[in-house]
Amino acid sequence: MPVLNEERHLRNSVRHILEQEYAGEMEVVIALGPSTDRTDEIAAELVADDPRVHTVPNPTGRTPAALNAAIKASRHPIVVRVDGHGMLSPNYIATAVRLLEETGAQNVGGIMHAEGENAWEDAVAAAMTSKIGVGNAVFHTGGAAGPAETVYLGVFRREALEQQGGYNEEFIRAQDWELNFRIREAGGLIWFSPELKVQYWPRPSVKALAKQYKDYGRWRHVVARYHEGSINLRYLAPPTAVCAIAAGVVVGALVTPWGFVVPAGYLAAIAAGSLPAGKGLSLRARAQIPVALATMHMSWGFGFLTSPKALAKKVIASRRPAVRTTSV
Repeated sequence: MPVLNEERHLRNSVRHILEQEYAGEMEVVIALGPSTDRTDEIAAELVADDPRVHTVPNPTGRTPAALNAAIKASRHPIVVRVDGHGMLSPNYIATAVRLLEETGAQNVGGIMHAEGENAWEDAVAAAMTSKIGVGNAVFHTGGAAGPAETVYLGVFRREALEQQGGYNEEFIRAQDWELNFRIREAGGLIWFSPELKVQYWPRPSVKALAKQYKDYGRWRHVVARYHEGSINLRYLAPPTAVCAIAAGVVVGALVTPWGFVVPAGYLAAIAAGSLPAGKGLSLRARAQIPVALATMHMSWGFGFLTSPKALAKKVIASRRPAVRTTSV
């Protein structure tokens, strides 16, 4: 579990792990980044309360470095990734282990089940679980069990992590997608199952959501540069929309008002798409879904388009991940 400033959810997230009904031995390894809130204090209390909980330092604060450090400090043949704000559903671990055995997969995962605690977070959760928001990504929207390009978080065979050298620590974001791509390229199977759900708490503000999705787009472009053939039309939709809207605004302002048809059409589309996405939510939450959708699309697209080539070169220069895990 990589954590940084997770005082809001850490205790509850660890509780959801420790309460899992699983017949085998289990340990929880928390990689502590340089938090500025009470995260370290809460982690120390969790360690004192249960001998299965351990901590390791992650001075960089970067997620892939935290994951590699925690994996290296663990000792079991199956590795379950959990985030500090993720809540495992009941029987998540037992179900995942069964699926690993049944499918022969190297990694299994399920649905990123977004839920909010207020109207804005409800709106973001609705946007993140709708096809107009994230396309056909089954780990967001759900779907039938089967092979997948990537899954949310993941439950891995340790041997698969060892073979790939763990997470590439240059990928501050998109490290899951990049690792799963390498596993698939080596002939391994990534398996999605709707039986597996992890509750996820969305970002609490427009600014935080915009930064999250800008980073997603930026690093997804790095993956595309690093691994040829890893891009598809779904990932090109947001940058295409950004370019089309920008062009429409420029044409509308300088040439003909008809140029504004493009941004107006986009706004109409997300307004219409937010109606089914907001079913059952409060009026205040439904009103904010178009804002969440536009923030996600535009930020992802902007991040993809402005991803610096120098960043990709830095990654390419260090193709071999630095950390390898050890099996017991």
